[in-house]
Amino acid sequence: MRSSYYLLGLILTYIFAFKLRWFPLQGGNGILTLPTLSFSYLAELIYHSILPALSIVLSSIGFWSLSMRGMMVTVQGEDYMVFADALGLSSRRRFFQYALRNAILPQVTLLALSLGHVLSGSILVEIVFGYPGVGQQLFRAIQTLDYFVIYGIVLVLICAIAVAMLLVDLLYPLLDPRIRR
Repeated sequence: MRSSYYLLGLILTYIFAFKLRWFPLQGGNGILTLPTLSFSYLAELIYHSILPALSIVLSSIGFWSLSMRGMMVTVQGEDYMVFADALGLSSRRRFFQYALRNAILPQVTLLALSLGHVLSGSILVEIVFGYPGVGQQLFRAIQTLDYFVIYGIVLVLICAIAVAMLLVDLLYPLLDPRIRR
């Protein structure tokens, strides 16, 4: 899956940055731009991050949609769905209140768990787009065998995944009231 980030990044760069010239070829901001706390600088940062973000989102969306479809198919065969159908509930209500609500719980967990995978894939995307970030720093640290920087970045990534899992645990009772007990 990480190679799909890389390949899609190359394709997006070729089409939208090289051929169409809609986006910059590389970098996190313009060459002559000084970092300031201004709206124009923020807009430039967002403009430079569109292609890298699009690369990560587009390469992940297929996996997410296939796994969500699988969960929806599994939920459709459950007894409570058959009972809701026998009660004569509308298909819209059955979909949103019964099927989607129960199928989304594993997806939320999978999203938090795959944060590490997305972050490691973003390292490749940063290299393709020449985007300055943690991935670029980790790549340089590995090349120069700077173990302390590698340890620090890995620690930050582990903490980010732990915080994401904590947020998922706090979000679960809002998604499924049965978990509040």
